Amino acid sequence: MANILNIQTSISGEDSVSNKLSEIVIARLTDKNPDSRVIVRNLALHPIPHLEIQHFSASRIPDEEKNDEQREASKHSEEALKEIQEADVIVIGVPFYNFTFPSTLKSWIDSIAVAGKTFSYADGTPKGLLNNKKLYLNFAIGGVYENGLIENMEHYLRTLFGFIGITDIEVFKSQGLMVPQLKDENLSRTVAEIETALA
Repeated sequence: MANILNIQTSISGEDSVSNKLSEIVIARLTDKNPDSRVIVRNLALHPIPHLEIQHFSASRIPDEEKNDEQREASKHSEEALKEIQEADVIVIGVPFYNFTFPSTLKSWIDSIAVAGKTFSYADGTPKGLLNNKKLYLNFAIGGVYENGLIENMEHYLRTLFGFIGITDIEVFKSQGLMVPQLKDENLSRTVAEIETALA
């Protein structure tokens, strides 16, 4: 059995391609492990607040020393941390809005990248604490970009998750989804890549 955490960030609802790609990945995973548990965190419907001073300050205080106000400030982060710490597999849908991924995903990242919880400098060098996890990133991009934008976004996410200990990362990308002549062919190609990789 595996604990699968599905992070949804698209504002397109049922029309979301990134969600559909994630659903295909999860379907293949649960075919192999029917007893798996899937937890869905929909950041479009229930966003985590952006990092602010009270939240950041509370994250630096040991849990047993927090007062009620500090516990309230850190509750979203604590929930997100618990989910990713318990997950064996993380599946994230990554749409492309205004040349980057949604800010809701960044807020979630800021809530899980916490010193002493997901990384540590205890030995003098950074060490990721979320080990032995698998991450799938499913990119859905309306246009077609050959200027490094998508590669830079992927590099950032790989670097960030690697920093907290998640280095086993698989990426699926579908571009041209707003271009009628390309959408169906490109999406079918990405779905085929998923089916092959998770066969």
